Amino acid sequence: MTNKAAVELQKVLDAIKPLDTEYLNKAQERLDKLAIPHGSLGRLMGFGRQYAAVRQNPMPKIQKKRIYTFAADHGVVEEGVSAFPRQVTREMVFNFMRGGAGINVLGRHAGAEVVVVDIGVDYDFPAMDGLRVMKVARGTRNMAKEPAMTRDEALKAIGVGISLAREAARDGVDIIGTGDMGIGNTTPSSAIIAAFAKAPPAEVTSRGTGITDEVLQKKIAVITAALALNKPNPHDPLDVLAKVGGLEIAGICGLIIGAAAERIPVVIDGFISTAGAVVACELNHFIQEYLFAAHLSVEKGHRIMLDRLDLQPLFDLGLRLGEGTGAALGIWLVEAGVKILTEMLTFDEAGVTEGESRF
Repeated sequence: MTNKAAVELQKVLDAIKPLDTEYLNKAQERLDKLAIPHGSLGRLMGFGRQYAAVRQNPMPKIQKKRIYTFAADHGVVEEGVSAFPRQVTREMVFNFMRGGAGINVLGRHAGAEVVVVDIGVDYDFPAMDGLRVMKVARGTRNMAKEPAMTRDEALKAIGVGISLAREAARDGVDIIGTGDMGIGNTTPSSAIIAAFAKAPPAEVTSRGTGITDEVLQKKIAVITAALALNKPNPHDPLDVLAKVGGLEIAGICGLIIGAAAERIPVVIDGFISTAGAVVACELNHFIQEYLFAAHLSVEKGHRIMLDRLDLQPLFDLGLRLGEGTGAALGIWLVEAGVKILTEMLTFDEAGVTEGESRF
């Protein structure tokens, strides 16, 4: 499977090109003519410009919004790195299905559909509306003792994400948000950025679900041991993903890759989603241009991830829940930027006298 899946992935990656400056320039020309002091809506104006360039439409609209929340279990939980037991992953999936979780509330607020994807939960869910069962494995292996996934599993999970992006394109989705659910998943996320940035685990590892000082030291030791044992190659992003990653991280990576190929902008959530974005951008650096980073997580490794991606978060509210909650708020802000571009009047359209100086 590996060779065929790798060839298919490379085809998708090769289809992703830099944003066309023609659309960036067209959007900027209109923004410069809006009946406001030049640049007075700050970064919001840039959101619309970037969105227009991704969609290759100087006057785009955001009508259909969708957040994909990937759920998976992690073998490394055996090492006692989380404040919550493994079964909470499946219990939270049921909570998503009841509409009672943070992502449900904020998804409704943003007007976004929430699709939950079982890509690796160690449980067999009954059929439920809004749940996509696309299980690659029943969780990862314990990366402190062996590679978390085989290369085949990592490629298959990426393929799941790509297929969902294609589905979104067929459904006319205008913007995608990413989310995650997986007890223990800050551990592989910290390991991923430690591997790529060649950073000491202590510099990129935080408390995740709210662990004690003692458990935090154990978590750092587990990540250090996993990196020493598995020796992930930072020059081979798939090797890093397979050895110390997670199935939901791989799914998010694939969704981002597929969305870029389909020219659908993606708002990434926090630490876990950004781990998937890091792997995607290591595979093709142009992908960064298709992304909006929703927020800055309190996980200290997140800043290092965002710096590596050259992304500035839309906001910093001290969030660390995951699920796609930050992405929901980010979609709302990107939509505001698009409306500024397309719905505000220019000086000529509004019949307003333009000032002589631009500041």
